[in-house]
Amino acid sequence: MADRVKPVDVEINFSEDEIIVSKTDLKGRLMYANDVFCRVAEMSTAEVIGQPHSIIRHPDMPRAVFKLLWDTIQSGKEIFAYVKNMSATGKYYWVIAHVTPSYDRDGRIIGFHSNRRKPSRKGVNDILPLYRELAAIEARHTNARDGLAASYKHLMDKLAKAGKTYDEFIWGTGE
Repeated sequence: MADRVKPVDVEINFSEDEIIVSKTDLKGRLMYANDVFCRVAEMSTAEVIGQPHSIIRHPDMPRAVFKLLWDTIQSGKEIFAYVKNMSATGKYYWVIAHVTPSYDRDGRIIGFHSNRRKPSRKGVNDILPLYRELAAIEARHTNARDGLAASYKHLMDKLAKAGKTYDEFIWGTGE
């Protein structure tokens, strides 16, 4: 979608009591999306099922945050993350995502589950400078892989300097 749709500076709002829910397989393909997901993403269930979850990725999001997210959940741990998403019409919406692995009866990871809520405006404003830094680092590299590596290193160095995990860092923002 990001290649077909251009971002527009219009925010989509959803209620604080609504939860955006999705489930993916191991490769990140959407297997389930609730009605709130579809309404906010401005897509039907038929349009999202089977698509990569990245169908809602906003180009402002630093890839380093997604690397951290994927590394964390693939290792069997949960993560909370601020994410700026993009709808089918290019509008954006912020979420605070709680992403967890899903397991089969034998304890093997079979997919991932994400619940997303509306974040506080202060939390978004607090995380924006970091996300802009990371995105700028990524943009300075002509090779995307090098940009991701540099951005991720910067993120890890910043967290180490603060003596915090990413979860601790974001919960120290406005949430």
